[in-house]
This record gives sequence, C-alpha cells and structure tokens, in this order.
Amino acid sequence: MIRFDCDYSEGCIPKILERLRDTNFEQNPGYSMDPHCERARRLIREFCDAPKADVHFLVGGTQTNMTLIAAALRPHQGVLAASTGHVNVHESGAIEATGHKVLPLPSLDGKVTADQVREALDAHFHDPHAEHTVQPRLLYISQPTENGTIYSLKELTVLSAVCREYGVWFYIDGARLGYALAAPENDATAADLARLADAFYIGGTKVGALFGEALVLTAPGLKQDFRYLLKQRGGMLAKGRLLGIQFECLMEDGEYLAISRHAVEQARRMKASFLQKGWPLLYDSPTNQQFPIIDRHTMELLGEKYSFDIWADLGDGRTAVRFCASWATKPEDVDALLSDIQTLPEGGTPHC
Repeated sequence: MIRFDCDYSEGCIPKILERLRDTNFEQNPGYSMDPHCERARRLIREFCDAPKADVHFLVGGTQTNMTLIAAALRPHQGVLAASTGHVNVHESGAIEATGHKVLPLPSLDGKVTADQVREALDAHFHDPHAEHTVQPRLLYISQPTENGTIYSLKELTVLSAVCREYGVWFYIDGARLGYALAAPENDATAADLARLADAFYIGGTKVGALFGEALVLTAPGLKQDFRYLLKQRGGMLAKGRLLGIQFECLMEDGEYLAISRHAVEQARRMKASFLQKGWPLLYDSPTNQQFPIIDRHTMELLGEKYSFDIWADLGDGRTAVRFCASWATKPEDVDALLSDIQTLPEGGTPHC
C-alpha cells in the first residue's frame, strides 16, 4: 500500500536522525534552555526577520494552539475561526476545554475574509447586550488552510489591520507553513507573518521533523510569563534539546523550504493528472494537499493500491478525497499513481 492519506506518515529528514545520534550523549540543561534550542531560536528569528521575537518549542500543533489561545484570552473571551478551522473541527474540543469558545465563521474554501471578521466584531461590540455573550478577542487562521488554500499577502494585511483596529489578537496556525511558503502562487513570507501577526508557528511535525512546532511570539503582550503557561498546559518538554536539534536541522541551509518545495511539486503533478483525467477538484489548492472528486467505483479501484483520505460525501454518488504529498514523498510512487490513473476507465466506470 502506498500512502497518500496524510503528510506525517514518515519519520523525519535523515539529517535529524544523524544529529540526534551524534548528540545522544551530550549533557544539556532541560526544558529547552540548552544551546541547541538557543541556536534554533536564532535561526528562526533570522528566517522570520524578527530579531525581537520570542520562540518557544512545543511537541504538537494541538498543544501549541491550546497553549497560545489560553495565554491570550481572559475567561469571557473566544476565538474567531473559519468553520473548517482545525481548532473548530479537529482538536476534540481542546480550546473549549481551556474555557474558551470557538466562534466559527462560514467558509467554503477554508479562508475567512476581513469583511467577515469586521462584521462579527461590529455585531458584538455594538450589541447593547454584549456582556451576556462571548467576546471575540482572537482571530485564528491557518496558512495554508485545512483545505490546502493559501492567504495572499493582501488578504493577510487586511486581516491584520482589522484585528489591530479592534484590539483583537491575530494568530496563524502554521502546521503546514512550509508548504504554503513553497507554493509558486504564494507571495507572503515568514517575515510578513512576523510583521502582521501577533503569534504564529512554524510546523515541524508535518514538515520534516519527528515531532514539534516552533511558536513565534511577536506581540509584547503575549510574551510575559508564557513559559509558566507552557509548563502548566503540558507543552514543555523536559528533554527540550530534542526539539532544538530538529529545528536546527530544518532551519539550516534552506532545508525547510527545500523539502517543502519537493512536496508541493509532487502534489502538483497529482493535480495535473486529476484534471487531465477530468476529475473536478473540491478546492483549488496550490499546496501539498489535493482534493479530487471521484465516484465510488474509482475509489474502490484506487483503494486497492493507494491509501487516501475520505474528505466529503457530495451526496450524488461522488466523493471528494484528499491526496497528500509530503517532504518524503517518492517521485516513483507518484509516477505509479499517475500511471494507474490513466489506465482507469473514464469516470471510474468499467467499460462494457
């Protein structure tokens, strides 16, 4: 079985394993206070052109989202997010478990607009009974979105402007950030995120690391006592060097963007083949996730050899599925998929 169902099936880039082996018997301080974490922080600040940013290492995306949001909000405040956003649909109520409501905004492609955010904020702050409802005080987006789409620099800029106008935190989930940065259509850099957002993270789990995310805090109001909250929420790893070493390797010599470009290139090969076959796409994703719409028989035929994610039943006999490429996707596996797609009957229906 060749797996295209997610982008964290494999372990990590070989350099990380080599570096972990070579440093295995080093004695280092704990809790990310070691020289490897310090160097990784320096490399990340350079990558983001954010010399004054605080950088914290956490073990996974849910812990990162939960810890940052809990740190940013008071008990009566909540999170604006796309209805499809990870914090709304894929984190088992982690945000709500911290005492903060997720306030979903309708979305067809995974993105929210500045107009939507402004409308939601106006509706609350001009409501004479506002104190009886949850106050929206943080905007959560992801880059790329759960649907593989990306925000343009213009879109990010106007979202940031609305948040600052209303005094709302702007937070960007970067679980797959490398794949957004590597997309040819992308025009927003890591430095842009550092300039426009109050906090964002650089994903490692889905982009070449064994595990781990690097949270970048740029807003002074989020920095104070953050390590206390990191510890309290279970995000602080005792053997923090394991995270520092991984992000050292990812940030060295352009490695993060190089492996991300590989994933995007393989996904775009799939996309071209899907379109050539006449399969429509649920979303026009320029990143490592692709969402072709196929019929049941085609799903069964492909499922004999390939693993992919069932995304949405469209209710007309067709299903949107997700194929993911990753930093480790083998071109020869994509070759096999493309070859098999071309041999399928048109529309997935057997020839009589």
